[in-house]
Amino acid sequence: MAAKLSPEEIAKTVVKCDRAFAATVRHVGPPPVRRNAPAQKRFASLIESITSQLVSIKAADTIYSRIMESCGGVVTPQSILNAGFDPLRAAGLSGTKTQAMLDLAQRALDGRLNLANHPKMSSAEVSRELTSVKGIGPWTAEMYLLFSLARHDVWPHLDFGVRAGWSIIHDLPEMISVRDLKAMGERFPEVQSEAAWYCWRALEHSRNQGR
Repeated sequence: MAAKLSPEEIAKTVVKCDRAFAATVRHVGPPPVRRNAPAQKRFASLIESITSQLVSIKAADTIYSRIMESCGGVVTPQSILNAGFDPLRAAGLSGTKTQAMLDLAQRALDGRLNLANHPKMSSAEVSRELTSVKGIGPWTAEMYLLFSLARHDVWPHLDFGVRAGWSIIHDLPEMISVRDLKAMGERFPEVQSEAAWYCWRALEHSRNQGR
């Protein structure tokens, strides 16, 4: 349903599902239109998501630029495998992240992981396939579903920014727990991704106000 709605209609739907979002929606406006990333760009986006796990945006950008250098400027399954464990590890990755990238690359090359098929699969099917890769967890799969496949039914309740933004929007005395936030996603059938996007914007606005 959400894919057929305009950004303005999606914004109204989010507010209808939870009136607490009204002020944030009013301030930010409609969410951006998201589209499927081309198949050839999906692998690199997964590598970026793995890089970004549990590190700051600035650190992730620095590490990813080093990964690109190790890959000769282009991140592909073959260039990741050609780079190998030690150069990728030296870029600033943990051993677990390095192994995840190598496993992901090998699966993409041998056909166990076919990124071109993902638009035809359900979000749950894509998530199961990705989390079968050693070192890839639910958060990475959710970021891929959100930003590479433009899905509307993703509720990244494990994400710190979504938790913090939700707590700001609802003026909670302390940050909502992961368990409680997971349940809140049921309020937004088919526009969960957009609700998460507004949570990120609320946190961003709060940080800007505090400068």
